[in-house]
Amino acid sequence: MIFVDSNILLDIITNDPVWYGWSLSQLDAASFLGPLCINDVVYAEISVRYDRIEDLDYMLAETGLDMVPIPRPALFLAAKIFSQYRKSGGTRSSVLPDFFIGAHAAVSGLPLLTRDTKRFRTYFKSVTLISPQGN
Repeated sequence: MIFVDSNILLDIITNDPVWYGWSLSQLDAASFLGPLCINDVVYAEISVRYDRIEDLDYMLAETGLDMVPIPRPALFLAAKIFSQYRKSGGTRSSVLPDFFIGAHAAVSGLPLLTRDTKRFRTYFKSVTLISPQGN
């Protein structure tokens, strides 16, 4: 199973002029390696691009993305890592979703398809990243 970050899906949904091709080809390639999944946080992040829940759910079904709930140990880990981030001088308060995503991938032992690797590389070193920068 491969965890897909919201930035990959948003690239495709919005037909991003820079990242659409890369994200689509990586999503397609990942689908041959195993099932694709997202969690509640990714669902919420991409839902801003849809007016109707039925349209979002249809896209997920067509793409073959499964919803996987965030395990309690991942929720706990995300809070601890976010606290560490803030104590080390991190000032952005809007990054908590990235910590939920990283902790979910780490606790579940899932590779993560993403373009935004900085926090994942820093705080979730055990997570295998599929990114433009490589692992």
